[in-house]
Amino acid sequence: MNIIRTTAGLFILITLFFTGNASGAGRVYLDITAPETRKINIAVPWFTNKNLDGHRQRLGRDMADTLAKSLKFHGIISILPISQYGGSLKADWKRHGVDYVVFGSYSITPKNIKLELRLFDVAGNEVIMGKSFSGPMGQKDKMLFKFCDHVIKTLTGINGIANTKIAFVSRVKKTKEVYLTDILGKKLRQITRHRNLTVSPRFKPDGIYLTYTSYHTGNQNLYITDLRQSKTTRVLSRRKGLNLAPAWSPDGDRMVLTLSKSGTPDLYLLDSRGNILEQLTSKSGINVSPTWSPDGRYIVFVSDRSGKPQLYLLDMRSRKIRRLTFEGTENAEPNWSPTENKIVYSSLRNGVYQLFTMNPLKDETPTQLTVDLSHHESPVWSPDGNQIAFAKRDGKRHQIYVIMKDGSFQRRMFSFPGSQTYPQWSR
Repeated sequence: MNIIRTTAGLFILITLFFTGNASGAGRVYLDITAPETRKINIAVPWFTNKNLDGHRQRLGRDMADTLAKSLKFHGIISILPISQYGGSLKADWKRHGVDYVVFGSYSITPKNIKLELRLFDVAGNEVIMGKSFSGPMGQKDKMLFKFCDHVIKTLTGINGIANTKIAFVSRVKKTKEVYLTDILGKKLRQITRHRNLTVSPRFKPDGIYLTYTSYHTGNQNLYITDLRQSKTTRVLSRRKGLNLAPAWSPDGDRMVLTLSKSGTPDLYLLDSRGNILEQLTSKSGINVSPTWSPDGRYIVFVSDRSGKPQLYLLDMRSRKIRRLTFEGTENAEPNWSPTENKIVYSSLRNGVYQLFTMNPLKDETPTQLTVDLSHHESPVWSPDGNQIAFAKRDGKRHQIYVIMKDGSFQRRMFSFPGSQTYPQWSR
């Protein structure tokens, strides 16, 4: 039994009540990285409540739909349409080609909801995992996301990302503010209210704190806010000029920040309280957009020291710097995968920004992920390293899209009004 405190200070009670073979040492996980692997076919019938009549079962249908969408979001699962079996709990799953079925039931009180969810293996004819969730009604989506992540972990051995967070900047009229939401965009939360220009949100590795740069005082200052509350924020760096886009070290103790206090935008190493520890670049063009390797040894950043923005690798032990990119008019906005030595970045090719990936520690040809004629900007990896979110620009409007790391399954994440940029992904 686990008790988890949510960011709202409430509690969700989670109880494991079926284990089957899912927790066994001999469990064989599905390899989702193999190019020939087909998608896992799952059915999610409507959840049932025996105490309610048919008219009041809409909640069960809505919750099943939310779980199905969060499973499908992972890019390795296809969902059997309800229309093919009418939402029945007793369909001929084998005839429909279903691998697994999620059965759900629930009960409600004036303030709380209790969910019981089971993952059924059709071929093995057994329940291989199940959990019971209990908590406030307003936390039901969080419960469904948590169960989704358990399903992904059970089938693949890799933690799911349904319960992760996406931060982004949204422009409405002339102001830009930072917002936070879930992967389906169901719960939108406004983080900043400066009524000015706010850019470059960055999570600390713990996902509890979020930094961003705002112009509302007249200078481009860096701020940090505790996401467990929504009333206060504090300044991390208010040095004259740029205080832009920190890259937090994997342990969260340090950050690399672009400062222009001496005139030229250079990279500086700061501690978590905003004190300068070291200047990393000096009078060598504009140096921006740092990103750390998962082991904390390397940083990739952007510099125009060669004339055009290109990517460079900085060894944090030797402080040696070498150029990484030589193709494309411009190469910018690198982001290092949290799970492997691979970066994704935006490259200007034939007048269009496309997404590429490469291993910065090896001499290899970059891999192009996108080919359509819209601009693809500000890419960022998902916490499991399997997907990439980015801002797609078509005309004057940006919207947040996501793509698998092999370039497949590109789709729009949200349908919010206005224009969305600078996505950031955190657990």
